[in-house]
Order: sequence, then structure tokens, then C-alpha cells
Amino acid sequence: MARLPLQTNARAGTIALVNGYRTASGLELGRLLRSRPVAKILLPDAYIDHISESSDSFTREESQRTVSVALRILWGRQYAGDAVDQRDRFVDGFYGYVMDNPDAFGGNAVIYWRAVADTPEFQPEWIDAQETYFMTEITLEGQAAT
Repeated sequence: MARLPLQTNARAGTIALVNGYRTASGLELGRLLRSRPVAKILLPDAYIDHISESSDSFTREESQRTVSVALRILWGRQYAGDAVDQRDRFVDGFYGYVMDNPDAFGGNAVIYWRAVADTPEFQPEWIDAQETYFMTEITLEGQAAT
């Protein structure tokens, strides 16, 4: 039995944040997936690419866990005007939404916006396709003590 299901909460919390922001802003965003798209990409797709974690143990009963969630959004096939405008609106608004919801990873965790980076020519290696996409990766970080 997990003391604190931080990774489970982080994945679910990230999905809830994106869904909440999408609803609140009325912003157009296609699929939102808990993991990478398996067979094909539909634009714009948003998905959790990976989760990583580090921890510092203080005693057998106490530790500090830090979990990072990489949220990727594929905007289009080109790094073009419409795609970058949509990306900028999403990133600017989503930043504020994350900061206004610091408990999205659970009551015992605090969430932070860690980083954002674009990849204008992203090619997913797990799908047998030759397409490249304009992708933004947002890294959210949550910390919790046990």
C-alpha cells in the first residue's frame, strides 16, 4: 500500500488541470491523453509523455518527494503563425491556471510550473510515421512530504 500515491495523483492532476483550463478558457484543444498516442496523432494532441521522481529520505517515516510531469502538446505539422498563436495563448493562460491551483496533485502536495520548451521539428519515435510536428513540452513539478 502506497503511503502517498503521488505519481498517480500527478498524472490525474495534470489531466484535470488541462481539462479545467480548457473548459474555463474555451480554448480549442483536441485529444487529451494520459500517455503517448499509440497508433496515430490527431492535431492538436496533448498527452503526458513521462513522469520522473526524486526523493530525499530523512528518516524511515519521513521523506520529501518531488515528481515531474512532462506534458506535451502537438500543435501542427509546421511551426507556423496559427500554431504559434494557439501555443502562446495556451501557455500564457495555462501558466496562470496552474499557479491558481497549487493543490492539483493532492492535498498533501504543492504543484509548481517548472519549465516550458518548444521543439519546432518533433518526430515521435514510437509511431511508424515520417511526419514532424511543432511540439511544446510543459514540465509541472509537485512536492509532497510523507
